[in-house]
Order: sequence, then structure tokens, then C-alpha cells
Amino acid sequence: MEETREKLNKENEILEYFPSAIKQTILTYNSKLEYLEEIRVRTNRNIILKIGQEEIELSYKISSKEVLEILQKICDNSIYTYQNQICNGFITIKGGHRVGVTGNVVFKEGQVINISHIYSLNFRVARQILGCSKELLNYILNIKDNTIYNTIIVSPPGRGKTTILRDAVRNLSNGINSIGFKGVNVGVVDERGEIAAMYKGIPQNDLGKRTDILDNVSKNIGMKMLIRSMNPKIIVADEIGTKEDIEAINYAVCSGVNGLFTAHGNTLNDIINNPILKILFNLKIIKKIVLIEKDRSLKLIFNQ
Repeated sequence: MEETREKLNKENEILEYFPSAIKQTILTYNSKLEYLEEIRVRTNRNIILKIGQEEIELSYKISSKEVLEILQKICDNSIYTYQNQICNGFITIKGGHRVGVTGNVVFKEGQVINISHIYSLNFRVARQILGCSKELLNYILNIKDNTIYNTIIVSPPGRGKTTILRDAVRNLSNGINSIGFKGVNVGVVDERGEIAAMYKGIPQNDLGKRTDILDNVSKNIGMKMLIRSMNPKIIVADEIGTKEDIEAINYAVCSGVNGLFTAHGNTLNDIINNPILKILFNLKIIKKIVLIEKDRSLKLIFNQ
């Protein structure tokens, strides 16, 4: 009952951004909304709900004026204030939900400086799954030294890398009394706002009581900032893959900090043959690689 109530609260958080007529139309499917994953809004098109594996096309066709009204409400009636997030293609709202934004992209000197004439919005419902990292932690914890082995979580998009990563951070930060693991300082570089889902400086996801977060900063810069200023025992970043990321990870390891990261891939060979990630192998930094398989089970595919 409590879990269902929490799920419905998540949907209600999102529906508050919609005009009353649209909200009421969506609520006609109230019995299914606890499984809601996305609300897709496209100008002059019918709204589409993604509920589990099912798509429901509503009879409501939304106007450009209504799309703009929704965006204004998302941005607290100050779109300019949210310009940086809009230029990244999404806005994080209260509750940790993410709203994708598309439209006419404006470039200047190779940088996105605006998205104008907004065409579509995609509301993605954020849900934290507490306890989902238990199997991962069995693979990566170093109980003797009260830390973790340097680890990469690998999977294609959509299998829950970030969800497991988030829960692992929470456990590492709080500690796990049942196995004698004491909580440690964890530094999280949340470049795209997907781990903590910061909203006005407050993480919308529970990352534990000893976790420090930098968001909206590149991973390589953020890792160095946290190591220099916050003295983490573990550093965490999502979707590593640039030379600068590797340089920062090497800096962390040389500073005595262990790391937990994610990367895209289907197999161990995808990682080893990646021209950037294989540098970590050559440096013998990574000790464990855990693959999230198609059925969401975990498999230890590299153990040094």
C-alpha cells in the first residue's frame, strides 16, 4: 500500500505542470498511472502515455500555446533562468523527474545557446529502487579495507545502470551494518543530473548521508574538484568515455581514491576494444567489470 501511494505521488508531482484539461484527461487512466514511465507531448499531436510496455494515445491534441504554458510552469515562469538546462536538452524538476526538450536548436561558435520554438516535451518519471544494488555490492565491496574495488558497470542504454549506481552510492555512503561495512565519504560527479537529480540545490534522490555532489560539470573537472576539496574515499561518475575522464580517474587512483563508474557496452570485448576505455586496462586500474544482462541480472565479467 505504501509503495503504491509513493508511486502515485510521483505521477501527481508531474501532473501539476499540466493545464487542468490535460490533467483530467490523463487521470482517466488513474488505475494504471502507478506504472507510468513517460508522458510525451508534441505540438499539434495527441499526447502519448508510456505505461510499462504499453503506449496509450490520448484523444487530447495539444497546441503550441499549451506546450509553452507547460514549459513556463516547469521553469517557474522564468525560462531564461533555466537556459543552461534547456541547452542540454532537458530540465530536472522537483521529484527528480526529467523533462526532455526539442525544438529549433540555435548554435553559436559550435555551442548550443538556445532551443527555440519548442516542439515537444518528454516527461520521464523518476523512481528510486532501494535495495537494487545488493548483488552488485557483493561483487565489488572490499570489506577488509572498507572500500570498493575499482569497478565499471556495463550495459546498453535502458537496462538500469544509473538506477543501480544510485542505490550503490546510497549504501556506500550510509554503511551496511549487516556485513560490517562502515559508511564512507562518496563524491558524485553528476554531469547530466541523472544520479542525484538536483533541484534548486537539493538532491531529489537519496544518495546517503556522507555523499557530496557536483552537478552540471564535466566528469573530468568534477572528479578533480571533489578530490581536492571534499576528501572522498570513493568517487562516482556515470557513462565515462573520454580521454579526459580517464585522466581524471587515473588522478583519483593516484590520490588514493577508489572509483565506481558506468559505461555503455554489451560484452567485455566492447570495453577492452574501446580505444579510450582500454587505457584503463593498460594502466591496470579497473579490478571488476559487472555486466547488466538483458533480463536485468548481473554478471561479473572481469575480475582481477
